[in-house]
Amino acid sequence: MYDIIFYNKAKKQLKILPENIQERVLNHLERIRFRPFNFVKRKQGTPYYILRIGTHRAILDIQQNKLIIFIIELGPRGKIYKR
Repeated sequence: MYDIIFYNKAKKQLKILPENIQERVLNHLERIRFRPFNFVKRKQGTPYYILRIGTHRAILDIQQNKLIIFIIELGPRGKIYKR
């Protein structure tokens, strides 16, 4: 099982989201802890992955050798891809 670690920026972005979206994000993150590669896809041109959570997205860095998932960014679909 993978451990999940939030970067400070992602923590702040999570707190800004409405409570129902926060709950949804945390549920999705809990679900991917066992087999993350079944739920994510590679972000083009980067070493990161994208997790779809309804209309929101999470940018992840998955380190297989250490069994860690780093949450880099969270946000609405339109804004997350512009960064």
